[in-house]
Amino acid sequence: MTIDYSEKIPNNVNLAEDRTLKRALEQWQPNFLSWWDDMGPDGSQNFDVYLRTAISVDPQGWAQFGHVKMPDYRWGIFLNPAEKDRKIHFGDHKGEDAWQDVPGEYRANLRRIIVTQGDTEPASVEQQRHLGLTAPSQYDLRNLFQVNVEEGRHLWAMVYLLHKYFGRDGREEGEALLERRSGQTDNPRILEAFNEPTPDWLSFFMFTYFTDRDGKFQLCALAESSFDPLARTTKFMLTEEAHHMFVGESGVSRVINRTCQAMNELKTDDPQKLRAAGVIDLPTIQRYLNFHFSVTIDLFGADESSNAATFYSTGLKGRYEEGKRMDDHQLRGQTYRVLSVQNGQLVEREVPMLNALNEVLRDDYIKDSVAGVERWNKVIEKSGLPFRLTTPHKAFHRNIGALKGVKVSPEGRVVSEAEWASKSKDWLPTAEDRAYVAGLMGRVVEPGKFANWIAPPVMGINRQPVDFEYVRFA
Repeated sequence: MTIDYSEKIPNNVNLAEDRTLKRALEQWQPNFLSWWDDMGPDGSQNFDVYLRTAISVDPQGWAQFGHVKMPDYRWGIFLNPAEKDRKIHFGDHKGEDAWQDVPGEYRANLRRIIVTQGDTEPASVEQQRHLGLTAPSQYDLRNLFQVNVEEGRHLWAMVYLLHKYFGRDGREEGEALLERRSGQTDNPRILEAFNEPTPDWLSFFMFTYFTDRDGKFQLCALAESSFDPLARTTKFMLTEEAHHMFVGESGVSRVINRTCQAMNELKTDDPQKLRAAGVIDLPTIQRYLNFHFSVTIDLFGADESSNAATFYSTGLKGRYEEGKRMDDHQLRGQTYRVLSVQNGQLVEREVPMLNALNEVLRDDYIKDSVAGVERWNKVIEKSGLPFRLTTPHKAFHRNIGALKGVKVSPEGRVVSEAEWASKSKDWLPTAEDRAYVAGLMGRVVEPGKFANWIAPPVMGINRQPVDFEYVRFA
């Protein structure tokens, strides 16, 4: 499964043997590059960036590193190796051979799943396109650009499936993926979280920790798919996605580390004194955390969903780590608890598990997210400070499903409109918070130097030193 880089489009899917598909993708390629030129990282076209490029899909030694100009990055189509005699292991088709082509009756639903996943990839590039102008270091600038080029490759992954398996409809959907724009009023991205701005680096780190983690869980669910090409595609995407979550987790950790240093140096936890010292106080970090966590858990959809039941029963999308679960993998007669509001209180109700699969995936995601927040708390603990970051209750600040618009505190208490109005400034980033954080943003380009509000990393990329020249400016 080595990758053929002699082709115009690098691939390990024998693209040369399918001339019609190859021609269609080569026609899409200049449109992609035009979109990248318009909507990719601002002002970055002439930089030589120390990027990793996939050279195989073998988990051992799958990437190489080197300086490359981003418009010259070799985006390609890479699938994990096929599993011999793979069987469907959940849903109504359990035990049958995995599909190599799309069953006609599931065509529309499968296309919708692929398009929705595909739409998130260019959206995040668009959300982050101005961040390079305010990078806190060369190391961070390089990480931003690595995330961006890999989101571009994940778009290629979905466009390949659309072109190969969905004919003219797929080609039209591939064009539409380049036409929508994050945050645009008349042609926005499909999912609301991908229309939110990412105006500063604290938002970027929170996004890559929380929202890219949603990507991990969605990709894991799709990696179980009975449609084998989708499963193989998403398994390789997960290899790349791990770095994006590392950027987020380590980035927030370094912001916390620097803030704790300043708190100990100044012997204060007063947010105003810490802001005067040019660092981001911990209560502001908590408010950013609350916002990004709540916006991301909405991405899992309504807590009860007939679509989720259909996707599972028909074998299109499994659960996270489906193979490790000890049940019948068809969920007949099984139930799950979901939240609703009765008489001003949050209550749990039992519903058929098939209809609650969005909630099952959301709860798996929440467990994973909480573990990382606890690692951030270890940084604070090591500094000898009593502050603790927490993930808010899953009913907090929700805009989808039964909890949409219900006013709930981060602790999980239903509150009145008046209490929400008076206290939400303590729970979510205010305009003043965002203006303060924005005011800290200023590009630091000297190798080994870092903005005052963030600590250096423990080690560099690919065993390079922290002061390595990760970006060579034109």
